[in-house]
Amino acid sequence: MSDASFNKDYDLFVIGAGSGGVRAARIAASYGAKVAIAEDYRVGGTCVIRGCVPKKLYVLASRFHDEFEDARGFGWHVAQPHFDWPTLVAAKEKEITRLSGLYEQTLANSGVTLIQARASLAGPNEISLSTGQKIRAKYILIATGGGPVAAPNIPGIEHGLSSNEIFDLPQLPNRLLIIGSGYIAVEFASVFTRFGVKTHLSFRADQPLRGFDEALRAYVAQGLEDAGVSLYASQPPKRIDKREHQFLVELEGGKKLEVDCILIATGRKPATQSLGLEAVGVKTRESGAIIVDAQAQTSIPSIYAVGDVTDRINLTPVAIREGHAFADRIFGGKPTRVNYDLVASAVFTTPEIGALGLTELEAQDKFSNLDIYETQFRPMRATLSGRSEKVYMKLIVEADRQRIIGAHICGPEAGEMIQLLAIPLQMGAKKEDFDATMAVHPTLAEELVTMRQPARRHRKI
Repeated sequence: MSDASFNKDYDLFVIGAGSGGVRAARIAASYGAKVAIAEDYRVGGTCVIRGCVPKKLYVLASRFHDEFEDARGFGWHVAQPHFDWPTLVAAKEKEITRLSGLYEQTLANSGVTLIQARASLAGPNEISLSTGQKIRAKYILIATGGGPVAAPNIPGIEHGLSSNEIFDLPQLPNRLLIIGSGYIAVEFASVFTRFGVKTHLSFRADQPLRGFDEALRAYVAQGLEDAGVSLYASQPPKRIDKREHQFLVELEGGKKLEVDCILIATGRKPATQSLGLEAVGVKTRESGAIIVDAQAQTSIPSIYAVGDVTDRINLTPVAIREGHAFADRIFGGKPTRVNYDLVASAVFTTPEIGALGLTELEAQDKFSNLDIYETQFRPMRATLSGRSEKVYMKLIVEADRQRIIGAHICGPEAGEMIQLLAIPLQMGAKKEDFDATMAVHPTLAEELVTMRQPARRHRKI
């Protein structure tokens, strides 16, 4: 269909002004496309408003707990610290409001029309707004992200909060139960225990963070326990009863807990409700995720989708890359493809973890011969602070070609290190390249280039 024969209001209409949608809109507009984007909440999406950014701010706030304790070992005498929850909440709100405003300004500067309304599909090239307006566009991009999954089906679960609400509690609870063991659950457990909240973590699995390397899972579990979190592995809640201003929670196995607040952090799902997908013919998975091909195109040729709404790799940088690649292909004439290999990730617990490439178990399934390099040591800071923390690092090497296919770190600044490791691994670095790299001393990262002997070898006969 040529532009001349198609009566349209916009070349591109984006539903959802999160990280992926904003990037796609901005880049498409830079190529001369007429673009509009609809958002019924706040511009910035999950990451900016109720995800990565406020979460990281709370993580940084929580780490001052350890900073004050460690300072004594270095000769500093700090008066009794006092944490004020309302001050943090207000500061967080001020910052995300600033960032949301910057996103809006970026769209305006790019020539993108921002529509503050809920949008849904009315046809392959038509959008219906909650204002009653109908809009036609040559292309439609769905970038509505995800939201908390439905709560577990147990009596009393309606008393729990999602991660959307936990950021803005009117007051800090004395006792908190977190249900779940993924990113959100372990990060908030690590945060709230350092705020002085008696924190319980209840989950179905035998270790937190399913899908991560087993060694990292064990280190995170130990770090949470060392920080004062009570872990209840394989003991999900069975029943929740409200008793005046507190809750009585019975876990599988009979354990009973009294808490003041409950956070349900059992995962997230694509936000595809009320988008009109089925009526238009956009195919989805059972989970609600929109099915797309390698070019982010749905089953309807004029409709595309990027980010968490497709439930592929649910990370903000992935959504941004997908949105940019979409705009490059459709409006820039560039055959850009997204490379989903070796996507680094970080979990901002304390201690922090960074993961890249295959886990040891995944590598064993895929390759016949492996060399596993790993090290564990006390960081220099702990030698004077007296803290018992350990740093752990693992490199997984495909032995036949000596190519590094996995890297896993637990310790301070693991996220920063894993980001930098992603570059050489993306370039196909071999163990000999690491061995030939001069170390920077004294640093944590120098251990990555000084591991010489494999801790173990896996060989298939």
